[in-house]
Amino acid sequence: MEALRVNNSILIPGSELSVSAARSGGPGGQNVNKVNTKVVVRWHMTGSRALSEPQRDRLFHRLSNKLTINGEIVISCEETRSQERNLAICLDKLRAMIIEALHIPKRRRATKPSAGARERRIQSKAKRGQTKKMRGRPASHRAARRRSRPH
Repeated sequence: MEALRVNNSILIPGSELSVSAARSGGPGGQNVNKVNTKVVVRWHMTGSRALSEPQRDRLFHRLSNKLTINGEIVISCEETRSQERNLAICLDKLRAMIIEALHIPKRRRATKPSAGARERRIQSKAKRGQTKKMRGRPASHRAARRRSRPH
């Protein structure tokens, strides 16, 4: 197995990746019954030398629900009828999972709306209120109805 390049700084050696094949489930006729096209890739993340300690900690916390008891990430694929393509899909999934987990989002800076934005908001609220007010009965009907009602 060749090494998996995740990004410029992370290269997972092929010796750390365990690849196995099995028969795919579901419909598919003789191909499913005879050929091992399902691919399962295992990577022992907690014991990997490809990661620095901070990277390993971040991955451990972000991917803890995807880890086995032994600290492995297990990815399987049986989408295609080709073992090679299924392997490529598994490796792409692993790469994307690692990149997403290592991504540190920008901190949000609290901002206040500008004076113009506040004014536009108040104007739109007033306009919306007027629109709703116009949907009711005219004022003359309301007043006449109140006077004719018995107490």
